[in-house]
Amino acid sequence: MTLELRGITKRFGALVANDHIDLVVEPGEIHCLLGENGAGKSTLMNVLYGLYSAEEGDIVIDGEVQHFAGPGDAMAAGIGMVHQHFMLIPVFTVAENVMLGHEDTNGIGALDLDKARAHVNEVAARFGFQIDPDALVGDLPVGAQQRVEIIKALSRDAKVLVFDEPTAVLTPQETDELMGIMRQLRDEGTSIVFITHKLREVREVADRITVIRLGKVVGEAAPTADNAELASLMVGRAVELTVQKDAPHLREGGLVVENLRVVDDADQIVVDDVSFSVRPGEVLAIAGVQGNGQTELTEAIVGLQRKVSGSIALDGDELTGKTVKQVIDKGVGFVPEDRKVEGLVGEFSVADNLILNRSSGAPFFSAATLKRGVLREFAEEKIAEFDIRTQGPDLAAGRLSGGNQQKVVLARELSRDLKLFVASQPTRGIDVGSIEFVHKRIVATRDAGVPVIVVSTELDEVSALADRIAVMYRGRIVGIVPGDAPREVLGLMMAGEKPPVEAADEEVTA
Repeated sequence: MTLELRGITKRFGALVANDHIDLVVEPGEIHCLLGENGAGKSTLMNVLYGLYSAEEGDIVIDGEVQHFAGPGDAMAAGIGMVHQHFMLIPVFTVAENVMLGHEDTNGIGALDLDKARAHVNEVAARFGFQIDPDALVGDLPVGAQQRVEIIKALSRDAKVLVFDEPTAVLTPQETDELMGIMRQLRDEGTSIVFITHKLREVREVADRITVIRLGKVVGEAAPTADNAELASLMVGRAVELTVQKDAPHLREGGLVVENLRVVDDADQIVVDDVSFSVRPGEVLAIAGVQGNGQTELTEAIVGLQRKVSGSIALDGDELTGKTVKQVIDKGVGFVPEDRKVEGLVGEFSVADNLILNRSSGAPFFSAATLKRGVLREFAEEKIAEFDIRTQGPDLAAGRLSGGNQQKVVLARELSRDLKLFVASQPTRGIDVGSIEFVHKRIVATRDAGVPVIVVSTELDEVSALADRIAVMYRGRIVGIVPGDAPREVLGLMMAGEKPPVEAADEEVTA
């Protein structure tokens, strides 16, 4: 099946998300759609899948113009989509999720679950999946849940399959398995549109690459193009892709975590007897598949978790049991993993967001009155220093792009005297240009003698920034290894295996 998008234009008010985009996907090819955060890639695919209606342009399949009133029409035409955030019902079984929206009934009018199970088993056998049709989706690991999404799409006879940022929650081994599945689908004649911001994956699996910038197609590239060329096309300028850093200069003090235990609201242990230290002048990266206790660990450090036992000491001062404000006042900077929900108040101005953690005292307040002139001068200085692309300090932070929102959070946290900096998923959902900037600021903070904790699911980022790497699995630290540990070792640790003796960190194992 040949898919063509002709002159697709999609607007949201004054914003033109897709500007007369043309795209051709040939039968049996993997066509990668590459672009910065906010470039319009996912919007274009949501138009294709019937979730959005375009103001202009046509969707053409095998020479015939299509009119999709919703995803059901797109699926009927042979379009399937594996979303970045899985569209599955956790309390349903695999078979029930696969048949959802296309329910078959038997002779007495009951759901024909046997037919759904047969669909699951048929597709699973074709790709070598180990999937129990009667397993509850909520009990499956994320890699298996993604396979359920693939089975769901293929059971509806998808001829074009869209993968939207499919590797965001996978281990390296699961990512490699997914690449193999994509190649197998291509070889069987399925066309694949692969949306990603990870240049290594693009070059590994793509047959063709189309680059979108600011809602427009700016060029095509071959898989043989190097990372620098692809990044330049995405951003419109040369991008430094390698993190430059010297050997760490360690100092005394820093953060010491001992026997930390965190229990969630459902009385489940989510951080289980965790111990580690971070010295001033080093970056400790915490790696692992999302959902293995990393979020709760960072929240415990900054005082956001209440059911905490063990010790969290910063330069000898105990933080356990202190409020968030008390922890911040001790000199802890924190970049949360969800900038929109936890890092910013979208309706507040950029300037107001820059002082969210400074609600009193000099230089911004006098006798409980905000000194607007001082705030504006400070905001303009930070906008320039952190290269925040905004119409001005009075613009609502929620109107900024994801990368610029992240820069506002960084500017706020790094504009104070810090004794510890904790950054959780610091580059999630932002483009290569903003990633370059964020990485430089993290390294500069480490070089200024601040202990830094970076939590990331991106192994390339972990390896680039870390002096040491701790890997978490099911709430525990599997091991701590040097920052140059091989990807293969890290991938196995992310699946729960202990590191080999020669890879273990000497300070921890001594």
